[in-house]
Amino acid sequence: MATSRTTPPIDPLTLEVVELIGTVVARYYAEYEQAAAQHALTGAQARVLGLISLDPVPMRKIALKLKCEPSNITGIVDRLEARGLVERRPDPADRRVKLAAATDEGRRTARALRESLDFAREPLGRLSDGERTMLRDLLKRMLGESVEL
Repeated sequence: MATSRTTPPIDPLTLEVVELIGTVVARYYAEYEQAAAQHALTGAQARVLGLISLDPVPMRKIALKLKCEPSNITGIVDRLEARGLVERRPDPADRRVKLAAATDEGRRTARALRESLDFAREPLGRLSDGERTMLRDLLKRMLGESVEL
């Protein structure tokens, strides 16, 4: 006879925190999709453009970062490239690897997109520097990233 394992109940505070995180994520994605649409981009296109706007990134790394198939990234980059927002370059360290790099217009579009995202900026602006630092460090700990002391 198999014994069933029961999952301990989630305490009310943890449940409230999980629900709040879900609400924040949902609002962020909704605003991000709306901001992307204002620039005639899909949310996925906007995320790729934002990711590569500072430095060229290997196509496979973009797929890993966005947790999707490399073939999806190829299609997204194709469409961004057709609009003049992205270009492909060989990686100087390994010419077999293709980097996706934002063009000047792509960087301008990514900057305008970031500047139009008020949802996160406004509430975070109500927190002190110390509170924002604490929030950042707690989120990094939750994600298993190292926290600078």
